[in-house]
Amino acid sequence: MTVVDSQIDRRWDQLHTWGPYGLLLIGLVPALATADPHASPAKWYTAWALFGAAVVLQLGWHGVRVRRPGRGRTPSRTGTAYYVVRWALAFVLTWINPFFAFYAAAGYMDADETILGRRRQRLGLLASAVTVAGAQAGGMPFGSGVQWAVFAALLVANSGLQMVIAHLTEQEMQRARERTATITELERTNAALQQALDENAALHAQLLVQAREAGVADERRRLAAEIHDTIAQGLTGIIAQLQVVAGTPGSEPAREHLGRAMDLARHSLGEARRSVHNLAPVELADAGLPEALKKTVAEWGERTGVRAEFTVTGTAEQLHEEVSATLLRIAQEALSNAARHARASRLGVTLSFLGDEVILDIRDDGTGFDPLALPARTGSGGFGLDGMRARAERIAGSLTVETEPGHGTALSARVPLVRHDS
Repeated sequence: MTVVDSQIDRRWDQLHTWGPYGLLLIGLVPALATADPHASPAKWYTAWALFGAAVVLQLGWHGVRVRRPGRGRTPSRTGTAYYVVRWALAFVLTWINPFFAFYAAAGYMDADETILGRRRQRLGLLASAVTVAGAQAGGMPFGSGVQWAVFAALLVANSGLQMVIAHLTEQEMQRARERTATITELERTNAALQQALDENAALHAQLLVQAREAGVADERRRLAAEIHDTIAQGLTGIIAQLQVVAGTPGSEPAREHLGRAMDLARHSLGEARRSVHNLAPVELADAGLPEALKKTVAEWGERTGVRAEFTVTGTAEQLHEEVSATLLRIAQEALSNAARHARASRLGVTLSFLGDEVILDIRDDGTGFDPLALPARTGSGGFGLDGMRARAERIAGSLTVETEPGHGTALSARVPLVRHDS
């Protein structure tokens, strides 16, 4: 229930509580002003006794509503008894003086579902209309047939009007109940939707953790393979050379083999450092992804002599370190491929922030190639598309390549936008 609905209910409650007091007082003032001074004392005593009884009745009903709020606002036997007694008092008072019909009109307010209930509502309206129509026809008892005819017409008009008002009020109350039910259902739906969004966010975070763990495992396997193919083989060669030195009698051949051993050792050390360096991009140590890409593209352009441009679109955000590292590695691999194979005169790199995803586009005007005719990747070179695609897929992303011989190459990596852990 809204604040406005609560205020309206409170005003209606105040009207039901204090309205009969006001209407009784309004009827008393003109009744006293028009009273017959020659009336018998019995009539005066009766009028004042009925007036006092009406006041006592209202005070008692007021106490019921204050002490037991639900009893005064829902249909009950007590409410029906109160309505009947008040109607009888109003009828007799109106018989004595027609101006007390104001008090009888209070029945129009209370002859609803709050006191009589739906079944007795129309009967209560008709009873109140009888009293009011009698006063409008000139007061009771009627002294002529004309008064009876006027009374009948007024009764039909009063009861018909009140029936129409009651019907319209009932329809409005039904619409209000339906609106309340709709609002309640919408609140439940919104709560369920928020719960689903929270669960989706938790699942997304869990998937990111799993993807990161899978990436770490893949990187470890890659590092192990590189160490096996480079450092292990180099060390094996060093051992072989040293074994030859141990079995060589002359000094010159020994120095030659020692020189080879030192060269292999230096090369193996360089390979070891490169493998370790690949585990963590130093370009992201002190800068975000846009700054790291801008620096990488600028250095690549200076090194290759190719006109290279970098652009950021959308509102740049601080990305999760795994997302930043993945996109930077893809860009570095793509630039390396372009330098080795594309023979381009112009290259453009665009980083786009699109709300729930990040897109890295790399385009060049080089020679292009036929994706279906790519040779198998070897340790000495290749395009590295499988490696870039695997990097993107590890964090629930994708990689697409558009190219053909003589028309350049366009590479696009799309990954979820996962913000940096705060």
